[in-house]
Amino acid sequence: MALFLPTVAVDKVTDITPKLIRAMNARAIILDVDNTLAIHGSQVPFEGTIEWTRNMHENGISIIIMSNNFKKRVEPFAAKYGLPFLSLSLKPLPLAYYRAIHQMGVKRKEVVVVGDQVFTDVIGSNLAFMKSILLVPTGKEKSFSFAIRRGMEKPIRYIIKATGRGKKYFD
Repeated sequence: MALFLPTVAVDKVTDITPKLIRAMNARAIILDVDNTLAIHGSQVPFEGTIEWTRNMHENGISIIIMSNNFKKRVEPFAAKYGLPFLSLSLKPLPLAYYRAIHQMGVKRKEVVVVGDQVFTDVIGSNLAFMKSILLVPTGKEKSFSFAIRRGMEKPIRYIIKATGRGKKYFD
């Protein structure tokens, strides 16, 4: 079961503070795009997320965007944030996670992976031996495969909520 569990769970990316990242002994973030920074497929950022990334940067926290999407989706989005990115990452396979930490010049124990999916973001971070923060997905994806994955996530999210996953970082 540990493979499916994040280090911490919060509602949205703007709930993550520099204090939380430091409490997790990290100094860098690998950040998902869809349902993390914007509705799936949208080029319109969620309110406050551009300012959030600036605040993280001002507090010495590096960020890289990492997505399974194509470059044509991720590149213009990353440009809005002024962030480096990796596309076609093949999450949950660990290779792109290692490429991201190499590009940022940090060690894996200094990184927190942030995203909304258990079966890509959380499993990928655990396979790469990194910490993670799981978000509540904001939008509804329309594909059948997403419906199946979200259905499979329900019992895992129940366990996360019931156990107060990551509560120690907020005390």
